[in-house]
Amino acid sequence: MEVTVSSILLSLALAALVTCAWKAANWVWFRPKQIEKCLRDQGFKGNAYRFFYGDYKEHISASKEANSKPMDANDDDIVPRVLPFHQFFVHGANDYVWVGPTPRLKIADPKLIKEILLNYEVFEKQQTNPLAKLVVTGFATYEGEKWATHKYLVNQAFLQEKLKLMLPALYSSCSEMITKWEVLVSTKGSCELDVWPDLSDLTFDMISRTAFGSDYDEGRRIFQLQKEQTAIVVPQLRSIYIPGWRFLPTKTNRKMKKIYNETKLLVRNIVNKRHQMMNGEGDNDLLGVLLKSSLNTVDQKQKRKNIKLTVEEIIEECMLFYLSAQETTASLIVWTMFLLSKNQKWQSLAREEVLSMIGDNKPHFEGLQQLKTVTMILHEVLRLYSPAPFLLREIHKNTKLGGYVLPAGIEITVPTILIHHDPEYWGEDAKYFKPERFSEGVANATEVQGTFLPFGGGPRICIGQNFALEEVKITLAMILKRFYIHPSPSYVHAPTLLFAVRPQHGVHFILQKIF
Repeated sequence: MEVTVSSILLSLALAALVTCAWKAANWVWFRPKQIEKCLRDQGFKGNAYRFFYGDYKEHISASKEANSKPMDANDDDIVPRVLPFHQFFVHGANDYVWVGPTPRLKIADPKLIKEILLNYEVFEKQQTNPLAKLVVTGFATYEGEKWATHKYLVNQAFLQEKLKLMLPALYSSCSEMITKWEVLVSTKGSCELDVWPDLSDLTFDMISRTAFGSDYDEGRRIFQLQKEQTAIVVPQLRSIYIPGWRFLPTKTNRKMKKIYNETKLLVRNIVNKRHQMMNGEGDNDLLGVLLKSSLNTVDQKQKRKNIKLTVEEIIEECMLFYLSAQETTASLIVWTMFLLSKNQKWQSLAREEVLSMIGDNKPHFEGLQQLKTVTMILHEVLRLYSPAPFLLREIHKNTKLGGYVLPAGIEITVPTILIHHDPEYWGEDAKYFKPERFSEGVANATEVQGTFLPFGGGPRICIGQNFALEEVKITLAMILKRFYIHPSPSYVHAPTLLFAVRPQHGVHFILQKIF
């Protein structure tokens, strides 16, 4: 029988088709059923896997229902609204739901959570969906030695002496917002204002100044692009990802790619311009620290020499800094103002402390560090209104967790806000605003360690937490010195989750000027 080129090509095409068909069938059916049996044999409970969608339709329906109606403004139990899908975890501590063909385990045992957070090489940050990389880049997505190197270098930007140098930039940003508010209240002595847009602008301006220094005006365009990208990508991340779909030239895919490329080009131009000007100085902002550290760095403890970041990696770090720091910080400020407006006693205590430690002076590092009452308040806000209400991890290889053997290909969710609201750890008043529970520090706020996780934990804990708290403290200090914050009757209490827990309909306050 004569073998022709066309018959060979046909055979290869059929082989490729069969291979793709098998991979697709394995992805949407055989592999999920295999994992389901493995989990059930070990005592995990959940719904039986349903072809392709799993529990995803119920998940979406619950989210839409939760976001369709506001909460009582006096209710701080925000879990049902920001994590409505948690109702599907109905079987106890060891259960799972299906997010498409992928099972997602809920792990709420502090001992197991500690193991997950410490063993970051096995339990990686969840990045299954490649679309996430259009927004989330930087060292958070790296592994092994590369991640350790990046963490060391980025950490240099958040040392105490660097934070002190960033204070003037933070003060300048905050002063502009405060001046705007003073103009609004100047006529009648008070006014009603939705502060969320201004706080969002404030945190992006703070980041622009502290990330790029004198180039912060150029950083504004980067922020706007990332804001636009987030609005497009987040809905995509909340749908079931089909491998290869992002390569199709759809209108949405083309727009996401265009924004991503423009953002990288803008950051690259700033990086290149600063690199040419680097002369051993100018490291008072994130970009300067990264550039200077990458030139010639030696880690004395680890004996690493010539630790360097490429231009591409520096670009990714700056983009990550924008995304991770902006909305989470704005979220913490706005919910702190909200809770202080409802709890005038604590607002007065915080104001008295600010006036005592800072007075009429510009906020200074030492004074901010001594704000014990403000710190207690912030910890309680982080507990009740955690900007990141859950942590996601994925398992890339079969591994042990406690007494379980978990297969590769599953995701783990650590529902931090559920833990933060759990009466077992925080007492019967767990759902109420009581900053005094932190009067002796975080370690003594609860008898069960590892149950306060607003910044994650373990080696991959958020390294920008001190910077974020400094942003919030200086903002609150300047607001409390100039305004009384009162609830507005027009406020609609509707916390919702985007990248962080944010107000769905803004946050209206009545600001009264302090004469």
